[in-house]
Amino acid sequence: MSWIQIRLHATQNDVEALENALLGCGALSVTLQDDADQPILEPELGTTPMWDETQVIGLFAADTDAQELSDQLAIMFKVEGGDVLPPFKIEIVEDKDWVRAWMDDYHPMPFGERLWVCPSWREPPHADAVNLMLDPGLAFGTGTHPTTALCLTYLDGAVAGDELVVDYGCGSGILGIAALLLGARHMIGVDIDPQALTATRDNAGRNNIDDSRYEIYLPEDTPAIQADITVANILAGPLADLAEHIASLTRSGGKLALSGLLAEQAEEISACYSQWFTMNPAKQLGDWVVLTGIKH
Repeated sequence: MSWIQIRLHATQNDVEALENALLGCGALSVTLQDDADQPILEPELGTTPMWDETQVIGLFAADTDAQELSDQLAIMFKVEGGDVLPPFKIEIVEDKDWVRAWMDDYHPMPFGERLWVCPSWREPPHADAVNLMLDPGLAFGTGTHPTTALCLTYLDGAVAGDELVVDYGCGSGILGIAALLLGARHMIGVDIDPQALTATRDNAGRNNIDDSRYEIYLPEDTPAIQADITVANILAGPLADLAEHIASLTRSGGKLALSGLLAEQAEEISACYSQWFTMNPAKQLGDWVVLTGIKH
């Protein structure tokens, strides 16, 4: 099966009218994408910011007549308050097993000296390595993003054995489970998304981690603990807001790793955490950094 797809370049003011016009013309779906490499990383609560330049993509049934679609869309766009229909391209999209395509492209990856992250549907390339078998599911965290890679590499060097580790914002559980496989004694995983807690539990089972070695909580249920290592791979805003709480979860002399940060955000977050930690210079991968430190 195939579909007809129309791509339109829109300025911020035209996005809503285009979206409504596409739906009015019978679009099966409408997708909005950044069309000018302008990331929006941390929108204010309750807001839905839009890029200055946006690609609006409408998907239609295969039997849709392209000429009729463009004519009808121009009319509907004006009905919705637009002026002249922006430049567009109509193309055929062939059917594809997108899940299978993603699975085929996701390969085992090494981090540091000991650790490999392997998709659960592939054989580990080195049987004697520390192999974390991962099925991300719906939760964030596969090892492919620079922030996750930075944290995994940090843990490979930081975990000596028998530590209590907190993975704050655990997502798929990749960081906390990696710490356990590297020799940590116990892991506390925390996330605001119940799906993340489910994914963490599933991935722990996939790696034969006994239930007694980890606990997972929503933030409000997190117990008062003193971790040997605390890892938080979230975003700059939440890291700043949670600084005192994250510090309270870490024992004196305990280790800290923070990521989800762009390089330009590192100085501010490092200064924030320096109230409780002796902070190290940031380590960078691409545009992203990890901050590490030791609790006073």
